Amino acid sequence: MDSSLTLSLSHTNSDTHDLIGTYFLEQWRLKSKAAVRKSESVMGVSENQYLMEIDSEECEEELPTELDTLHSSGGFSIVGSDKLSVRYPNAHLHGHDVGVVQANRPAPCKRLVYYFEIFVENAGTKGQIAIGFTTPGFKLRRQPGWESNSYGYHGDDGLLYRGQGKGEAFGPAYSTGDTVGGGINYASQELFFTKNGTVVGTVFKDVKGPLFPTVAVHSQHEVVTVNFGKRPFVFDLKAYEAQERAKQHSTIEKLSIPQNASYGIVRAYLQHYGYEDTLKTFDVESRSTLPPISFVQENGFAEDVSVYSLNQRKVLRQLIRSGQIGDAFGKLRELYPQILQDGTSAICFLLHCQNFIELVRVGKLEEAVLYGRTEFEKFYKLGDYDDLVKDCAALLAYEQPQKSSVGYLLGDSQRDIVADAVNAMVLSTNPSVKDSRECLHSRLDRLLRQLSACFLAKRTFNGDQGEGFHLHRILNSGMKG
Repeated sequence: MDSSLTLSLSHTNSDTHDLIGTYFLEQWRLKSKAAVRKSESVMGVSENQYLMEIDSEECEEELPTELDTLHSSGGFSIVGSDKLSVRYPNAHLHGHDVGVVQANRPAPCKRLVYYFEIFVENAGTKGQIAIGFTTPGFKLRRQPGWESNSYGYHGDDGLLYRGQGKGEAFGPAYSTGDTVGGGINYASQELFFTKNGTVVGTVFKDVKGPLFPTVAVHSQHEVVTVNFGKRPFVFDLKAYEAQERAKQHSTIEKLSIPQNASYGIVRAYLQHYGYEDTLKTFDVESRSTLPPISFVQENGFAEDVSVYSLNQRKVLRQLIRSGQIGDAFGKLRELYPQILQDGTSAICFLLHCQNFIELVRVGKLEEAVLYGRTEFEKFYKLGDYDDLVKDCAALLAYEQPQKSSVGYLLGDSQRDIVADAVNAMVLSTNPSVKDSRECLHSRLDRLLRQLSACFLAKRTFNGDQGEGFHLHRILNSGMKG
């Protein structure tokens, strides 16, 4: 073979190995960081519970909790000591003698719905109370809805004001003893208002920036209290959210997809990860359905790429997941020696680490120490792996390492990282593979990533407002439903 071609192929293999190896090392690092957070804050919960908590943490935002007492409307509102009540102190002389108070924080926006309520303790002499949403810097001497980029549902006339002095027919007036609420539906990009637990109406939200829950009083003796969620709402918010999700699901259910689409995705998943026996059972069962499911190659996917070395990949995964790393090394040397050619590669590092972990797992600590001294030194000197070497070595420092911050290494999920890395490396040896990144994920994995990207794109379009894509929440809701 021409020497220049040999050199080119060597560089290509090296680049492929680096790309795949680096990806799975980063997966390990992410898992390590998550394990530290878990040990610090949520000890004692199951792994599935923790993953669901991570999903919710991604959208964790500070909520409004009280009224803002730092910014004043010039003496035309007096906030109570509890910072949840406001009253109008005297008779107003001018139209701009309004007492307006915003919440201490804007409404959180990375969610489906935000909502708060006020209770009218006293409608005063004229009942000119308002509830609404305003932007930062809003003039606190003007009713919400009178200025641009603000919205207000007014009690004296039941009109809705949005950015101008003229109101529009909206709902009933409200007065002493009424509970009125204001909410933001980020899915539909609408504001909605309620009275005594019933939705009054909705209005399109054309402001993309942050909005503060806002209340206003404008005549003598008016008193309102605000509930930001510390007490149960009169309005059934959970039922409303469930109704909104049902609308989304109904829209999804109306979409038409090919009969064999889900079959093809599941089959491709089993092929990609080398689950040969399950794949055979799946194919047998699919042929027994009425009508039988047939899978037609579409979108340029070639099945021979995903079935490449299927049996060998199955055997390697079984060996790694059962902790037989020495046998996995032997199989790789026999079948794919090019994968282990560079003894300091990321894939070699992953395998050696797993071998060390398996020795600790079965209590062969002295053997683990000797193995670590022999194999880890070359990796530690490189500097690229020192943090992960330290994680492995830390297993020896604990009497019960499974309960420590590095206990995650003894779980099956760590074996899965190594098994997935080896699986991707074997797939990359297929001459038909033109881009080694295709070896990292199955079509199902790519579909889930695309779904997440679509949710994020939608949220970006709506001014970074709305929910992200949380797989655990969706799966959990499916199990409940």
